[in-house]
Amino acid sequence: MRFGVFYELQLPKPWKEGDEHRLFHEALDQVVLADKLGFDYAWEVEHHFLDEYSHSSAPEVFLACAAAKTENIRLGHGIRQVIPNYNHPARTAESVATLDLMSSGRVQLGIGEGATRLELGGFGIPAKEKRAMSLEAAEQIANMMVHDPYPGFEGKYFSMPCRNVLPKPYQKPHPPMWMACTNRDTIRVAASLGLGALAFSFVDPEEAKHWADIYYGIIKSEECVPLGHTVNANIALVSNFSLHHDRAEAIRRGHEGFEFFGYALAALVTQDCKPGRTDMWGDYLKQRGNRTEEVIEAATGSVEANGIGTPEDMRAHLKALQEAGVDQVIFMQQAGRNQHAHICESLELFAAEVMPEFQAERAAREQAKQEELAPYIEAALKRKNWMKPLSDEEIPIVPAAVPRPMVNQTKAAE
Repeated sequence: MRFGVFYELQLPKPWKEGDEHRLFHEALDQVVLADKLGFDYAWEVEHHFLDEYSHSSAPEVFLACAAAKTENIRLGHGIRQVIPNYNHPARTAESVATLDLMSSGRVQLGIGEGATRLELGGFGIPAKEKRAMSLEAAEQIANMMVHDPYPGFEGKYFSMPCRNVLPKPYQKPHPPMWMACTNRDTIRVAASLGLGALAFSFVDPEEAKHWADIYYGIIKSEECVPLGHTVNANIALVSNFSLHHDRAEAIRRGHEGFEFFGYALAALVTQDCKPGRTDMWGDYLKQRGNRTEEVIEAATGSVEANGIGTPEDMRAHLKALQEAGVDQVIFMQQAGRNQHAHICESLELFAAEVMPEFQAERAAREQAKQEELAPYIEAALKRKNWMKPLSDEEIPIVPAAVPRPMVNQTKAAE
């Protein structure tokens, strides 16, 4: 099992001068610490216009800063909004390839489409067509990172002439591709396209096993026709994260933030919003009341495995997910008003007392999985309808911007 950290860059109101600056730099410091401690992934979302819930609208900039300050941790777009209204596919291909070069091949590309009216409406994206728009664009992004030159494309949602999209990524044929998944239906879609599943839903081990069985069942079937030029057969599941030797203190430090995350996620879809004026944190506090101590009291004997608690609680939580078939657990430690110092302490405690046990058996598990899936992946790639590269004779000439200068008539006469 591998481990990642995850950032929405949440900033509940009221906002004070300098809060955003502090938020971004604390998150960057946490990624640097996670790299030093041996975490495998740092995932950064892309959202737009979502007050309080996410201030991460330019993940490529944040991840570039992280690339410069880290050495080993893999840098994940979790996810990049790939619909052309958000980001033209060529710009995504260029940005991802550049980050891959600058990080010496540490990029992971998660694709997504957005779900709220704030985002979709802000960019004029029809909700009923967003899935088709994102998949059309994502396939061409993969093609752009591979073909030299890119032959061009005439699609339903965007078109582009033949161009050589540069630079090309460090990883060949391109960085591993993932897809945001929130239910069993999207798990099926990700598997059918040979994409890793970024399961951004908090599910228990029993449900996780259902998801894993569905996902790997499709990966091994004729339903799997890769969208990219490789198959990335992996399931990553998001988990809460607050760790302390005193379970009550772990809950006190983390519960409120994660509860707000769930509240805000639902509110963005189910409640009206006045841009710049809606106060989700205030609304959350009114509805919640003072429940933290009640939660702590209820957990004095034992705590439900959900990523909040002691190292022993976390170990049980992860073993259950590993047995369910989850390949990576992504810890969402930055939520609500969770404090930077507490987050760093949790990361250090996890690395010291929990991570080593799972790292010890990782190589053997991954080798066995690779050997088991190899023939299925080979078969899936044979089913793919590959974009045909252009021969040199087929590459169109792009006319000059201005006419050629007239030959000096005097010299011509001579």
